[in-house]
Amino acid sequence: MNFSTKMIAAGALAAFMAGVSLPQSALALDQKQKEEFGAFIKEYLLANPEIMLDVQEALATKQRAKQQEAAEGAITENKKAIFNSDYDMVLGNPDGDVTVVEFYDYNCGYCKRALTDMDEILSKDKNIRFVLKELPILGPDSLAAHKVSAAFRLVSPEKYGEFHRALLGGEDRATEETAIAVAGKLGVTEKQLRAKMENEPHDAAVREAYTLANDLGITGTPSYVIGNEAVFGAVGAEEISTKVSNMRSCGKTAC
Repeated sequence: MNFSTKMIAAGALAAFMAGVSLPQSALALDQKQKEEFGAFIKEYLLANPEIMLDVQEALATKQRAKQQEAAEGAITENKKAIFNSDYDMVLGNPDGDVTVVEFYDYNCGYCKRALTDMDEILSKDKNIRFVLKELPILGPDSLAAHKVSAAFRLVSPEKYGEFHRALLGGEDRATEETAIAVAGKLGVTEKQLRAKMENEPHDAAVREAYTLANDLGITGTPSYVIGNEAVFGAVGAEEISTKVSNMRSCGKTAC
């Protein structure tokens, strides 16, 4: 490989690492130069394989930024459905100055862990509004349990926090049966629940939650919306509280 071709190859490799288009000179290479070019790239990457980790991280960062940009647009377009849906339950201060919206599934192991995060935040911050948005994505049992949950909220909204903690924090898999059993311990009968499930089905709430999740790029639970940001995964009480604090300081989750 002559010096000129090496320079082109080096420039193309640098462009590849930076995620930009190849220089025009690289695109004009003849067949022999292209073969030499490919050999140079292969030799360099084999000698420095750790570079591929940098490439992977850069790609992930770029994808997260793109995902967050799309989520911000979805938040702007769906504020009422996200923050003030008639289908959701609010814990904490209903007039709080910052709202945290959590998408959850009763059979999600990470959601069970995140339950303690919610309670820690609510115990320390008396001016936070915490919205619980049901997103049953883990099969028929989850959907059935969430239908019971929605009915319980309509029958006994003042006890919904207790119901939510008992069902999500329980060791058994959440099903229609286990959800009805939890409700019974809180004084709501199966007859009351089934009447609500028949007269006011959960279908519209589920459709709204699925649509929002799709628009926000949510593929798993728990996921959150705080201010202008969609937060994916069980990030912990400290990170959520930091974002809430930033909302109060500058109106964004990151100041």
